[in-house]
Amino acid sequence: MVIFVIVGVVILLLYPAVKKTRSQLMALDKEIKTAWAQMEQQHQHWLDLVPNYVETVKSYAPHEQEVLGAVTRAHTKAALAVIMSYKIKASNELIAALDQLLVLAERYPDLKADPTFINLQEKLADTENRIAEERMRYNEAVREYNAYSQRFPIVLVAAMFGFTKAPLLEAPE
Repeated sequence: MVIFVIVGVVILLLYPAVKKTRSQLMALDKEIKTAWAQMEQQHQHWLDLVPNYVETVKSYAPHEQEVLGAVTRAHTKAALAVIMSYKIKASNELIAALDQLLVLAERYPDLKADPTFINLQEKLADTENRIAEERMRYNEAVREYNAYSQRFPIVLVAAMFGFTKAPLLEAPE
């Protein structure tokens, strides 16, 4: 009986600390999810610009089907990816394909002078910069969450409620 009373008292004493720690973990987790959603929004905007970019290049270089097809396939793969790791890999492949498309565009002076092409290039670059900013914000939120959740005794509460270490995002090369 004494053991049950002692255990009960310990639980009552620990409950506020555990509740506060869980609330803090939930708040930090929400910050990560919010930062990810912001990055996703910018990423979707970037994906929406790519078909127009391809069509503009296609109007000047319709015979460059290999490069245009590679960009289209990479775009489709990136647009359909759902899981974070697949989405990152597909986006990196799309970036590589767009780099090939940019090299191709260098061979067409009329294309490089086209106002639509120039505008799309600027929008893509601006969106890529916003994605980079959102990636930094996401990584900051992850670092704060991971640092907090890995401290003792917080790590015990995190494990008890299923809070796991969040992954950092690396910038594409």
